[in-house]
Amino acid sequence: MLFMGGYFLFSSGRPTPVAVKKEIMDGVTYQRIVRYLPHSMVAHILVIDKKDKKPQFMVTPPDDVDGGALKARTTSQFLEEFDVQIAINGDGFFPWWSRSPADYYPHVGDPVTPNGFSAAYGDRYADGLQDIRPEPTLYISRRNELTFNNPPNKIFHALSGDRMLIQGGEIIPGLDDAEIDPRTAIGTNRNGRYIYLVVVDGRQPFYSKGTTFAELADLLKDLGAFNAMGLDGGGSSTMVIEGENGETVILNSPIDSYIPMRERPVANHLGAYIK
Repeated sequence: MLFMGGYFLFSSGRPTPVAVKKEIMDGVTYQRIVRYLPHSMVAHILVIDKKDKKPQFMVTPPDDVDGGALKARTTSQFLEEFDVQIAINGDGFFPWWSRSPADYYPHVGDPVTPNGFSAAYGDRYADGLQDIRPEPTLYISRRNELTFNNPPNKIFHALSGDRMLIQGGEIIPGLDDAEIDPRTAIGTNRNGRYIYLVVVDGRQPFYSKGTTFAELADLLKDLGAFNAMGLDGGGSSTMVIEGENGETVILNSPIDSYIPMRERPVANHLGAYIK
């Protein structure tokens, strides 16, 4: 009885660490992968089939704010504000710090700027830290075609990330295989029909430690990704959908300031309209 009570308190609010695979919207499949070796890992995967539903993708537009390109939002707030059905966190950003649950930046509404190149609806709003540490970039055309590191003549949406994981069907050599953290990634199959959104929970003992970049690339390769890019991870990693009744549903267990199910306000996001 004490064990059951302790388990309830431990797992309350977080997704049950049990493997799941089901269609959650027309043309969208959700899969939860749970592993215990070589360490605990709970991964959340959305596979979007562009053939079935013709989804439309977007990146967070810029805001009119002093001191940054955007006002910080949680991924749930982004989903609700822009009425998308799927959302994940995007690029890393600055300024940022997390010294304690009471001493952190940004709060919701604070000005922030993505680390890499960013654009929305043709408006280029951030070059970020490209001169210091160039980042890979996902480009989304008006026709919702996704390409990595190959900008079109007219840029519509652009979202940068941490590093490439898979390029041309090959895992990038030398990916870190030691540091284990929460991670977010996006990938596409060879012909671009399938979009893979992946969030791995982490920093949660006895639930999910996280994953390395090398393990994340292996996971995406197994799913069928031909190209894939890592986005911002750590406390930013969040996956959100609109539920059957219009409610906001957090699919993973985000962890900001080491508090499970606490969402971090971040700079930009990737959203998908499925309706």
